[in-house]
Amino acid sequence: MEKELLEYGLNRNRRRFLSRLSLGLGTVALGSLLIPDLFSPGRSGRESYARRPSLPDFAPKAKRVIYLFQNGAPSQLESFDYKPILRAMQGQDLPESIRGGQRLTGFTANQASLPLVGSFVDFRQYGAARAWISDLFPKTASIVDDICIIKSMHTEAINHDPALTFFQTGAQQGNRPSMGSWLSYGLGSENQNLPAFTVLISRGKGNSQGVYSKLWSNGFLDSIHQGVQFSSGEDPVLYLKDPEGLNRRDRRDMLDQLAQLNQWSYEENQDPEIHTKIQQYEMAYRMQTTVPEVLDLSKEPQSILELYGEDCKIPGTFAANCLLARKLSEEGVRFVQLYHQGWDQHANLPKEFTGQAKDVDQASAALVTDLKQRGLLDETLVIWGGEFGRTNFSQGVLTKDNFGRDHHPRCFSIWMAGGGIKPGIVYGETDELGYNIVKDPVHVHDFQATVLHQLGLDHEKLVYKHLGRRFRLTDVAGKVVKDIIA
Repeated sequence: MEKELLEYGLNRNRRRFLSRLSLGLGTVALGSLLIPDLFSPGRSGRESYARRPSLPDFAPKAKRVIYLFQNGAPSQLESFDYKPILRAMQGQDLPESIRGGQRLTGFTANQASLPLVGSFVDFRQYGAARAWISDLFPKTASIVDDICIIKSMHTEAINHDPALTFFQTGAQQGNRPSMGSWLSYGLGSENQNLPAFTVLISRGKGNSQGVYSKLWSNGFLDSIHQGVQFSSGEDPVLYLKDPEGLNRRDRRDMLDQLAQLNQWSYEENQDPEIHTKIQQYEMAYRMQTTVPEVLDLSKEPQSILELYGEDCKIPGTFAANCLLARKLSEEGVRFVQLYHQGWDQHANLPKEFTGQAKDVDQASAALVTDLKQRGLLDETLVIWGGEFGRTNFSQGVLTKDNFGRDHHPRCFSIWMAGGGIKPGIVYGETDELGYNIVKDPVHVHDFQATVLHQLGLDHEKLVYKHLGRRFRLTDVAGKVVKDIIA
């Protein structure tokens, strides 16, 4: 290999080849590229590997994000938005004065009637704010004084794919950077041995909407900012292991030679993606030892395993992913994205929703509790919620024991915890039938602007010029929801 490299170098432009030999400046440049703070005093394994276009715009309240995305859209009327009048009006048609001609999906647009249906489960009040929480979420109720419930979220998209894409990327179409990619681009990583952005997927017992790699795409940003998916299989990160017959030293030698070839190629072509590829090879090499350590639960005390529940011992479950999210965040991963599928209850809602709530309630609360007792909640922003809400009327036939709810983008609930968000409050209100927002609306771009703000980033300044236009996560809208910031 060394002979081939030498021949390659000698055949190159003589002046360029000699300049590479002089004083070893090429090696210095490459080293500083792979580890930006290589020559800084006090360098440690927790420093950033990524190129930082800017430092935080102001002092951040949070350092990291864990986003528990409930894919398929859980019903706010069975979780956090209590509407007792719906039970009293069970079966009555949705008043046109409430609907106001708003768009319906193809599932219900041609229904002869839109019969109102109350929650099949009871609610109780908890915490200093006397927040109403469904009996299906008793563990979440136990941490109500640590979370901020937002009941006035709204979005523009009425179908799953564009709505999910809108939350994750700020646009309803694909090919845009995801929120995690924007944070990686703006802030880098705290740990050079792990990616800044990781993705975990679990599947519940209900009707599932799919998730796609475009949701954690880097879009037009450098590919080093793409989310890295962890799986529950034998190989948690695909293609990370060395092939048989290749030992650690051989891998190191190969990467060194490959980096040198890539550096020469960069000098000829000036393609910045070549530098990104070098970084990715180096990241994969470092992850070979780091990832197994992070995934090892054998050192977790029994009390923590009991806190998250029995499912946390089963790889790929929501509980296991919540525990893994805490470990990744604790190691400095900037953005940990969880997707839990199964919340699309167009029918059979009482049974399916109950199963879904059981899947996520204990582990979601455990994550907040675990971070808090480790002193990490103040610097970690935890988010729980889906892509839109569900209708207050039944989709299809309403019976005594069964019904479904269609998509409803006009109002829905999420909760946030830690990371400088006010704890123990309820923000926003919907009307008495739970169909429209009557106080403090929060748009998807407002939500995104607030998340970036908590990490010290001005959403109007975190931009990237592409195809002659300045792009940002919040497009041309969004305002920080200051009332929920501590």
